[in-house]
Amino acid sequence: MPKFLIQASYTPDGTKGLLSEGASGRRAAVEQVVSGLGGRVEAMYFAFGADDLIMIVELPDSVSMAAASLTVKASGALQTRATPLLTLDEIDDAARRQVSFRAPGA
Repeated sequence: MPKFLIQASYTPDGTKGLLSEGASGRRAAVEQVVSGLGGRVEAMYFAFGADDLIMIVELPDSVSMAAASLTVKASGALQTRATPLLTLDEIDDAARRQVSFRAPGA
């Protein structure tokens, strides 16, 4: 199942919600969303700096990730970035594929 790195920053309203219900409440909400799409939360950490929340989730496909992302962003409580994560085997497969490419100006 594909994995995604999620990096998120709370808006002021999202931070108020986090303060109100705590980290465990947010974990439960995230797990509900991800499991509802047929996935699982592998890791979830809170941080400080540019990102407030960092997660690794497994979801069945990119469309499921897009559905979760659109729903969360529409709430206005978070700004998020999702990065697909590739396994070593997937990169090995990619490296073996023949790609026809001409560099600009070549």
